[in-house]
Amino acid sequence: MIVDILPLMKTSLSPVEPPQGCTNLRLRQLTRLVTQYYDSEVGKVGLKTTQYSLLAYVERLGPIRPIDLAASIKMTPSTLTRNLKPLVDAGWIAVLPGIDARSRLVTITEAGSAKRIEAKRKWRKAQDGIIELLGISTVAALHSLIDASLEKLDLVTGEDVDD
Repeated sequence: MIVDILPLMKTSLSPVEPPQGCTNLRLRQLTRLVTQYYDSEVGKVGLKTTQYSLLAYVERLGPIRPIDLAASIKMTPSTLTRNLKPLVDAGWIAVLPGIDARSRLVTITEAGSAKRIEAKRKWRKAQDGIIELLGISTVAALHSLIDASLEKLDLVTGEDVDD
């Protein structure tokens, strides 16, 4: 069943009642369900959605310093290190020496590129499935709301919001 919530959303001309409940909780619930949906597909090739995203970012941005990668994906360096470890152990990501003895560069390996291509087909299936379940206008509205919210929160936190 396709559910399209866009017609149910209030326009900027009509009064909006204050939301009930905790925004953080609601976002976490939505994120958990969406993640489970994507993981059910991407997991078929031995990756979590977060690992697929990391492979894609490293392939697009790399070779890249870990600190720059962490900033690009809004992740703390220590969390990035933990999330990279299984990808390095699997041989999909390599951490190479940087320009000096203290620096490192993260890059995708040939095996990692192959794994990302394999996982992309599953990710695409999940993406298409979400659009089918929620409706294209709902997904487009959700993306727009997320982007606008990230920009506003960026002003508060002082961090750049990159895609």
